[in-house]
Amino acid sequence: MTADATALPHVFDATADNFEAEVLQKSLQTPVLVDFWAEWCGPCKQLAPVLEKLAGDYHGAFVLAKVDADKEQQLAGAFQVRSIPTVFLVKDGQIADGFPGVLPEGQIREFLKHHGIEPGEPAMAPDDTGAEAAPLEPHAEVARLRDEAAQAPDNDGLKLDLAVALLRTGAATEAEALLDALPANLATDDRSLHARAQLGFVAIAADAPPAEVLRQAIESNPGDLRARYLLGARQIVDGQAEAGLEQFIEMLRRDRGFDEGLPRKALIDAFRVTKDAELVGRYRRRMSSLLF
Repeated sequence: MTADATALPHVFDATADNFEAEVLQKSLQTPVLVDFWAEWCGPCKQLAPVLEKLAGDYHGAFVLAKVDADKEQQLAGAFQVRSIPTVFLVKDGQIADGFPGVLPEGQIREFLKHHGIEPGEPAMAPDDTGAEAAPLEPHAEVARLRDEAAQAPDNDGLKLDLAVALLRTGAATEAEALLDALPANLATDDRSLHARAQLGFVAIAADAPPAEVLRQAIESNPGDLRARYLLGARQIVDGQAEAGLEQFIEMLRRDRGFDEGLPRKALIDAFRVTKDAELVGRYRRRMSSLLF
């Protein structure tokens, strides 16, 4: 292979031991390309540098998991790998697509684009002082972004920034209008997905019965998954992230297929809007243990 995966950004060696955490759970937040290869495989050595280059070019929009098919025969069997190289795309904890053999860089870029994966921005270097700028008060941030967007009306990135800032002030209607007007390439941006998830919970909570009514319904019938969903959405909007996640995880435990997989979707959306990384990680592990 070209280089030690550990020395490359957004590239790592996947094994049976770390696969659940580093591939399945990771894919709930970031798409993962899984490359099955072997040392003796000539085509693998052609494909590897292309995939590694793309992982660097995309700046974390996806990560590349390299699996030595000879050493990890259990994983190769689980993926039903019949030839190498074979590449799979894992998103939201499931195989979304894949391709066998060697593809040119342009075709792999088209493959990624087809699944909404566009190159990300490079990480910003810290300033010379190492100090971080203090965040603006939400309404002040909205005012600043309005001015910038007015001066650059063709800058869709600023409109997305403004939509996210508006959500922090509770201006859901205006934020939704801005999101609806975004071009397709920004509609799959992580910030856009976050904002859409937040809007979804806001809309659900707005039409839901009062929290106390929902709690009484659950006490009377713990299997009332619709009441759990509505209460969880209310709790997410009210800033009670753990309480909302607990309702969604209980839905998944009781019936993962409820309403066409709503428990899993609710959890994924809640992960997107919850800022507490430790809390999200804990519930991701619980979700994974129930699904896999």
